[in-house]
Amino acid sequence: EVQLVESGGGSVQSGGSLRLSCVVSGYDDTHYIMGWFRQAPGKEREKVVDIDSDGRTNYADFVKGRFTISQDNAKSTLYLQMNDLKPEDTAMYYCAADLGFYTLQDVGGGYRRHWTPTGTFTYWGQGTQVTVSS
Repeated sequence: EVQLVESGGGSVQSGGSLRLSCVVSGYDDTHYIMGWFRQAPGKEREKVVDIDSDGRTNYADFVKGRFTISQDNAKSTLYLQMNDLKPEDTAMYYCAADLGFYTLQDVGGGYRRHWTPTGTFTYWGQGTQVTVSS
């Protein structure tokens, strides 16, 4: 069973920093897309950043230059370093995973396994609260 467990949230003043962690268990394949999302009270959930297994990242404009995603595959852990935090960053933060699926591709004389993302983050952690005061 795939499980994602976040930690590292807390309360900080404006301009402060936090580092969130997300430990992934139950999955040891080398292909995935992992993401950090957040949801503030009364607002829709929004994606903060995602990273694929090749290390390519996509940041939301509102965190560019302030937040950094990273991963330690040896520890099966995803991180989100958050600097220069603002009150509007206050939200529950979630990590999520798109573990994709494999198909067999005919490569002429044989078959090769090809990984494709589903396009949907299927696995979610329970969230960790980040509160930034002015």
